[in-house]
Amino acid sequence: MDWKYFGSRSFLLHPMTLALLLLFYVPGTVYGYIWYEGQLIDTWQDHPHWQIPFVPDSPTASLFFTLAIVWRWIQPDKPRSAWAAGIRGVLEALAVVTSIKYGIWAGAIIFIGAAQGDVLVWQHWMLVVSHGAMAICALLYARFFYFGPMALAIGAAWTFLNDSIDYGFGVYPYLPSELDDNVAGIAWFTFSLTACSVLAAAIARRYPVSSRAARRLMPKPD
Repeated sequence: MDWKYFGSRSFLLHPMTLALLLLFYVPGTVYGYIWYEGQLIDTWQDHPHWQIPFVPDSPTASLFFTLAIVWRWIQPDKPRSAWAAGIRGVLEALAVVTSIKYGIWAGAIIFIGAAQGDVLVWQHWMLVVSHGAMAICALLYARFFYFGPMALAIGAAWTFLNDSIDYGFGVYPYLPSELDDNVAGIAWFTFSLTACSVLAAAIARRYPVSSRAARRLMPKPD
């Protein structure tokens, strides 16, 4: 079997593959919000309540992607209604941009913290693997989504707004204590990563997938 088959439309959009994907994403998203419980409580007590939606970054990215995959599974074709197509496009753009951004961000911060003395434990490796998978899945599935330039612009605006709220009001994800004196640099890194994620989403969305190429990736009968 050609290993490229596992990156093909036939494999990635197969119902069994989508079911397995959701089997990881749904509990992972729930666990992500539980992970943020302490910071959500602190934000509720010490910050204006409108800042709450900007706190759980990674699980919200995972939620966007989960909803986008469910919608793609239930309705493979683009909605005929312009309103529904617009909502779906924005959801898909948010799913791809934020999944790439926070998938890379989490692992980078963990390793930057380790380079400055933070001790890595198994939870760190679990986060590196799970967040890395978020970024990879977003890149793999982007070409099957329908978002266009306007939806991508809205997704980019939301993500940059999230960055601005995080570092402007101090509700960014908790960092290793070793990085307490590097917040400004991390903020610049985060904004730059958002820009790169938007570009990556645009490229991944336009990745050419032809029916002929898909047939070549299908396993050949014995």
